[in-house]
Amino acid sequence: MDAQAWFDVTLAVLGGAIRVGTPFLFVSLGECLTEKSGRINLGLEGVLVLSAMAGFGGSYLSGSAWVGVLLAGFVGALLALLHGLLCSLDRVSDVATGIALMLFGAGLAFYLGKPLIQPQAPQIPAFALGGWSDSSAVQSALTINALFPLGVLLAVLLHVGLARTRWGLLVRMVGDSSDAARALGASVAGVRIAATTAGGFIAGLGGASLSLYYPGSWNEGLSSGQGLIAVALVIFARWRPLACLGAALLFGGAGALGPALQSVGVSGYYHLFNAVPYALTLLILLFTCSPHRAIRGAPAELGATR
Repeated sequence: MDAQAWFDVTLAVLGGAIRVGTPFLFVSLGECLTEKSGRINLGLEGVLVLSAMAGFGGSYLSGSAWVGVLLAGFVGALLALLHGLLCSLDRVSDVATGIALMLFGAGLAFYLGKPLIQPQAPQIPAFALGGWSDSSAVQSALTINALFPLGVLLAVLLHVGLARTRWGLLVRMVGDSSDAARALGASVAGVRIAATTAGGFIAGLGGASLSLYYPGSWNEGLSSGQGLIAVALVIFARWRPLACLGAALLFGGAGALGPALQSVGVSGYYHLFNAVPYALTLLILLFTCSPHRAIRGAPAELGATR
């Protein structure tokens, strides 16, 4: 490839990092908040798929993309609330419950979403930040999903909130030592249910981004495992909201690599390039499974650290 082709690929990957990374950003932020309270939610794949279906249906029926976005967040919060309530019962496993709700959410979305496969719904608006350039590649790369700035702001607010506010201290204390939280009169179950529900709402916004912006439709293979990848993203980010932003962009860029190369005529090994995000997930998990590195930054109440 010549210099211009490499420039076009770079721009396409940068633009794709934002488009593809936006759902990763919201789901990883939701899981980060949930895990900070000492609970893991492996049902995020079900949350993502069900909220994507609900968001698309809400947008289609109401004629407003923002109604769909709110409905997606609400449905994600409901499924996460169910997870939080079930996990608060004695001798109920977070992991087993999460897997069950992942299957439940995906199955419910596939059943209810069959009438929505063909119709078109109003889409989330985009900010065209590349109008200053005559290059179509630059204009495409700088077309930003309106939810992405909200995700960046949310990452900053979570970072500040967890580090410097009373409720953030309470969430971190419950995640690090439930005994200490109880000694101070805090309701461990209540805090975890609230954090899990809020995390589900945030993850639901990622589902709306999938069905109402990129790829901007509803079908049963929409998520492709992004909810599960988000759990690996949180580990990679060391349970830090701002690092989740960087990790989401990294995975988004990896997911955009295949289409970017295809756009300049590199069609060989296309499916191999499409597998880059999944290979990257495996590498991150292998890298973070060292006994000396795996628990660094992890809330002590997570099952993996007990």
